[in-house]
Amino acid sequence: MPRRRSSSSTSSTAPSTAPRNRTPQPVRVRRRSFGDFVKAFLAFVVLVGLVVGVPLALASQVGWPLPSGAPSLDWLQREITVQTFLNILTVVVWFAWAQFTACVLVEVKAALSGVGVPGRVPGSGPSQLLARQLVAALLLVGATAASLTPGLSQLGQNLEGNQKPAVAAAQQTPGLFGQQQEQAAGAAAALAEQASQAAAHADSPSAKDGDTKYYRIQPPEGRHHDSLWEIAERHLGDGRRYKEIFELNKDRVQPDGSKLSEASLIRPGWIMEMPGDARGGDLVEMPDEAPNVSEQVQQQIHDYARTGDHAEGGGGARGGGAQGGGDSRVSLPEQRPAPAAPSTGQEHATGAESGGHSFGLPEALLTAPLLAAGLLGALGRRRRQALWQSALGGVGGRRGMEPPTPTGDAQDVQDALLVGADPEGVRLLDRSLRGLAASLTAESRPLPVVYAAWLSNGDLHLQLAQPAGKPPAPWQLGQDQTFWMLAKDDAARYEDVDTAAPYPGLVSLGTMDDSRLLLNLESVPGIVSLSGREADRAAVLASVAAELATNGWSDRMTITLVGFGDDLTPLAPNRIRHLDGIDDLFETMGAETRQRRGALGAAGHDSVLTGRTGPAQHTRWAPHLVLLAAQPSDEDALRLAELAADAGRLGIGYLVGTDSADLPGAAWEMEITGEGKLLAPLLGLELDAQLLPSAQQRAVVELFTGADPDQGPDGPTNTPPFLVDISEQGRPAVYARLVGSYEIIGLDAPDDDRSAQLHEALALLLLHREGVHPRVLASALWPRGVTEDVRDALVERLRAWLGTDPDGTPRLGTDATGRLMLAKSVVSDLDVLRSLYYEATQGRGVDSRQVRGRLLTDALVLVRGPLLADRPEGRYRWLTHEIIDAQLPLLVADTGLALSEFHLEKDRAEKAIEALTAALRTAPSDERLWNELLRATHATGDTDRLRTLAADLIGRSGARGLPPRTEALLDELLPTWRDGVAAAG
Repeated sequence: MPRRRSSSSTSSTAPSTAPRNRTPQPVRVRRRSFGDFVKAFLAFVVLVGLVVGVPLALASQVGWPLPSGAPSLDWLQREITVQTFLNILTVVVWFAWAQFTACVLVEVKAALSGVGVPGRVPGSGPSQLLARQLVAALLLVGATAASLTPGLSQLGQNLEGNQKPAVAAAQQTPGLFGQQQEQAAGAAAALAEQASQAAAHADSPSAKDGDTKYYRIQPPEGRHHDSLWEIAERHLGDGRRYKEIFELNKDRVQPDGSKLSEASLIRPGWIMEMPGDARGGDLVEMPDEAPNVSEQVQQQIHDYARTGDHAEGGGGARGGGAQGGGDSRVSLPEQRPAPAAPSTGQEHATGAESGGHSFGLPEALLTAPLLAAGLLGALGRRRRQALWQSALGGVGGRRGMEPPTPTGDAQDVQDALLVGADPEGVRLLDRSLRGLAASLTAESRPLPVVYAAWLSNGDLHLQLAQPAGKPPAPWQLGQDQTFWMLAKDDAARYEDVDTAAPYPGLVSLGTMDDSRLLLNLESVPGIVSLSGREADRAAVLASVAAELATNGWSDRMTITLVGFGDDLTPLAPNRIRHLDGIDDLFETMGAETRQRRGALGAAGHDSVLTGRTGPAQHTRWAPHLVLLAAQPSDEDALRLAELAADAGRLGIGYLVGTDSADLPGAAWEMEITGEGKLLAPLLGLELDAQLLPSAQQRAVVELFTGADPDQGPDGPTNTPPFLVDISEQGRPAVYARLVGSYEIIGLDAPDDDRSAQLHEALALLLLHREGVHPRVLASALWPRGVTEDVRDALVERLRAWLGTDPDGTPRLGTDATGRLMLAKSVVSDLDVLRSLYYEATQGRGVDSRQVRGRLLTDALVLVRGPLLADRPEGRYRWLTHEIIDAQLPLLVADTGLALSEFHLEKDRAEKAIEALTAALRTAPSDERLWNELLRATHATGDTDRLRTLAADLIGRSGARGLPPRTEALLDELLPTWRDGVAAAG
C-alpha cells in the first residue's frame, strides 16, 4: 500500500476560555487543483442528471406507468404487450431513482453535519457507494471539506495536518481528572514539534513505500490520559473507529510483555499500529530513521511491527499509530482502574445465575446491584414504618397488618430487586468511605476531591481530582497518584464508625469491562449534560434519582427534580422535591448558592469536604443535587452554568438533559444511545448504562405507594395472604413449625448433605404463599450466584421430598408466571397463627365470645420463640429483605392484647396479665403491651405490684426515659411514681 504522507501542525493556541469542553479545531486542507474542480463539476452534472433529469425524462416521455383503475380479472387475462413491459420497466426505474435519491440525501446530510459514518439505506450498497463518491467529489472543493465524515475521508482525500492537534487535544480534555492545562499545552506543543520532525523525515525520498504508522503511549503528564476513542477521533476523524485500532493490536505482545485484551485498557509504553488512513503530526511513519526517537523506542517499534499481519504476508493494509518521540505527548490513560489480577474465587454475581435467561424479570434492575439494594432497603423500611403506624390504630381487628401483595409489573420488579440487590456491596462501600474519612480526620488531613469511584472485582478505586499524597492504611496508591485503591479483603475488615458520609453524591452510571463507575455529581465543576433521545435520557435520570434517594452510603441530601413526568417523591419524601419549571429552579438554587457561600465563609472552610470532618460533620454540608429533565433554552443554560460555576465547592451538582450534544456552558458532556450505551468520548468512557425505564419506574413507585396503609378506597385489609382450615377436618399433610425452633411434621428427613438447603428453600416458600420466582429462590440460597442446572436440580429434589397429595397433585407446583407455589396441604404454624387471629377478630369470634377466647388462646400457645430461632449461622440471609421480623412481633402483640381485653371484660386480671406476659416474650419492645400490663396490674388492686412494675419499666427505658403515653398512664394509675424516680436518682 502506498505510504500516506502527513505533516503536522506545530502551532500552539491559547487555552480556551469558553465554558464548554468541546471546541472543534479547524484543519487546513491542501490547495485545490484544476483537476479537483473538473471532478467536482462532473460530479455535479451526474448528480443533477440522476436526481433531477431521470424523473423529468420519465414523466415527459413515458408518463404514468400504473393503471388508472383497480385491477380486475379481465385486466389480468389480457395479453402482455410491449407497452405493458415498458410500464413495468418504468416502475422499476422509478424505484431505483427513489433509492438513489435517498442515498444522496443521507450522504449529503452526514457530510455537512459531520456526525460520523452515514446511515445505511437498506438494500442499496452499490447505489449508496456511487452517491458517496459523487457527494465527496462535489464537497471536496467546498468550505465544508474539513468536516467530512470518516466514510468520505476514506475516498483518498488527503487532508493536511492534524484534525485535532496535540495542543488542542490537551486543552479540550475535560476536567474529569483536573488537568493542569498550561503544563499540558506546553508539553504537547513540544512533542508535536518533535513528531513533525519525525514525519518530515518520513517524507524524505529515502522513505520506502508501504511504511506503516505507529503511535506510542507514554505515562500521563499532568492528568491527561489517552484512550483508543480519543486516538481514533484525533487521527481517524471518528472516535467510533477505535475498534479498528483495537483489532489491529489485539493480543499482540507489547514491550512490557502484556497484551491488549480490552479496548479500554491501554498502558503507557504500549505501541499501537494504526489503520492506513490515519493522519496527524504525532504519528511515526519511519521509526527506524526518525531522528528524535530513541534507539530503544526504535527497536521496540521495529520488534512490534514484525508481529503484525503485514509481517506474515498481509502487506501494508494495516497502518500503525505510535507516538514517535522519546518523550511522548501528554496522554490520558484509561479513565478507570488498572486491570486486576484474575480472581481464583467465585466472583459475586448479585444473586443472579450465570446464565443470561431472566425469566421475564426486568434486566435493568437485575444488572443494577447498588440501585436494587437501595430500593429494596428503602422499601423494607417503608413497610416496617407502615406496620408500626398501623399498630397505633387500635387493639384487635385493626386494619393494615398485612401489606398488599404486589401483582403484575410490581411483582416482577420486586422479584428483580430481590435477585439483583447486592446489600453486602453497599455495606462495604459505605464502611470503606466512612473509614477513610475517619482515618483522614485522625491524621488531621482534609478529604480529597473525588470525581469518580470504580468497583472492580470487589476492589474500590477512588479517582481523585489531583494527587493527595499517600492514602491512610489499608488504602494504597493505585495505578498513579490520582488513584486510591482499597482491596476487597481490607474493606471487609472495616467496622462501623461514627462519622459523616464523605461522598454521598456518588451515583452509579453503568459498567465498563465488569467495572462499575460511580460519578460524584456534587464534585463536578459545573454542569453535566446528558444528550440522547428523550425516553433514553429519562431512563438514565430516573435511575440516578432513585439511587441517590435510597443509597446506603449517604446520610442526608436534597434531590430537586425539574421536568420529570412521573412523581418519584414516594421513594424518599424527605429527600426528593419536584419543581414546576426552570424559573422556580433559578429562584431556589440562587438563594441556596448564596446561603452556602456565606456559611462556608463563616465556618472558615474551603469547601464542603472540609466541613464533613471535625465537630460540625453531622450538622451541615449535605449535598443538593439537581436533575433537570426539561430542555433548557440556550439563555437558561448559560444562566445555569453561571450559577453552577462554584457548585463543586458548595456540594451542589447539576445533571441536565438536552436534545443536542452541545449544551452551552456544560463542563462535562455525556450521551445515551438507543442501544443503552453511555458515551463520554472526551472522558474516555463508553459504559453499559444503568437505566430505569418508565415501566419499571412506575412499578417501583407502585411498590412504595402500596406500602402506605392508607392507600386504596378502604385501606388495606387485615386478611392474611393464606388462610388455613382450622377445623379438625383441615389437618394438613405437611406441617412446619417456624415460630421458634424449625421442625417439620409429615415428611421423612432428607439426606444430611441436602437437609439444610431443602429446609431453607421450604421456609422461603412457606413465608411467600403468593409464589416465589425461581431466580429469587436461587439468589436467596446462593447469594454469590448459581447456574441454572444446579437451581433446577434443587427444585426437583424439593418437589420429590414434598411428594404428592392423595389425588396425585404435586405439593410443589408452578403458576402461570413460572413462580413456585406450595399446595394448601403444606402449612406452617405462622399460617395457623394468622388464621386463628383473623378468625377470632374478624370471623366467627366476632359473634361468639366463647369462640373468640378459645381461638386467641390457641393462637398464643403456638408462639414458642422468635422466627427460626435455631437457624444455622450463614444461612437465611434473605430474611434481612423480609418484614416478617416486624410482622411476627406485631401479630403476637395483637393476639396478646386481644386476649387480655377478652379476660378484662370478665374482670380476670390475672389471666390478662398471663396473656400479656406471654406476648412480651416475643415482642418485648411493644409499648402497647406494657401499657396494657399496667392497666391489668392496676385492676388487681395491688399497689405494691404496680409500683414494682413501674420501677421495672423505668429501668428498662434507661437514659431515653419513658415514652410520653406511658408517663401519662402512670400519672393516672400511680400518681406517686415520680417520687420513686426522684428518690432513686
